[in-house]
Amino acid sequence: MNMITKIKPLSPSLRQKKRYLVFEVISEKQIDFNVVNNIILQNSSNFLGELGMAEAGIFLLQDKFDTEKKKGIIKVNHKYVHHLKSALALINDEDAIFRSVGVSGILNKAEKKFIAG
Repeated sequence: MNMITKIKPLSPSLRQKKRYLVFEVISEKQIDFNVVNNIILQNSSNFLGELGMAEAGIFLLQDKFDTEKKKGIIKVNHKYVHHLKSALALINDEDAIFRSVGVSGILNKAEKKFIAG
């Protein structure tokens, strides 16, 4: 007899709390999501290290990146928001400047308040 056990989901108190950081790329050139993703992840890795990256849970949301406004959203652990802001400020790229616009606990609110507005 094949018994399949269902894994219980984590209770809300055990789940990782997340924040959504909206960032802006200041650049004269048109910039692609893949380039932005590589720059941010590489610099965050240099700043935080591998363990810090794993704990921070940094994840760029591809479908929320606006190439016209050059703004995007990064999901991050609530304890590492300031670390991520520091990593963005320390990006040393000759073509672009990265700046944090705002932080929200709700994705929809972050999108409406900081990207659409």
